[in-house]
Amino acid sequence: MEMGLFYALSGAALAVFLCGIGSSIGVGIAGDAANGVLSEDPEKFGNMLLLVALPGTQGIYGFVAGFWASIIKLNLLTGNVPQLTAGQGLQIMAACLPIAVSGLFSGINQGRVCAAGIGVAAKQPQASMKALIYGALVETYAILGLVITLFLLNGIKLQ
Repeated sequence: MEMGLFYALSGAALAVFLCGIGSSIGVGIAGDAANGVLSEDPEKFGNMLLLVALPGTQGIYGFVAGFWASIIKLNLLTGNVPQLTAGQGLQIMAACLPIAVSGLFSGINQGRVCAAGIGVAAKQPQASMKALIYGALVETYAILGLVITLFLLNGIKLQ
């Protein structure tokens, strides 16, 4: 495999893997908190579900970025993969870094914010939507990372 393609695919893989790690840790943190609440009151499942699921979105964003880089930019499904220089491969890798890094950290921190929101919702169920808004604020930075990644990928000219 040529180095340009290796770098490009490594960038796509980093986007998927790091966002997936951030999401799984974040969902785990929020899930731990929700399970504590559910052990006391199983009727609060509906209030907890969105707060637990919210940190999982970073994994979706990483998947979108990885798909965009590997399938759309590199044409992997068609088998018509362009010849990449090492520099072009590094550009694609660098373009994938905004979502990879922001997805990793925002997924983990969103899990923490959602876990705190679960604690609030456990005591005051009417406040669960307000707690969800705090979790969504952390989401903003993952969305910005995805947007920048897509802009950068679109700006890279191949061949």
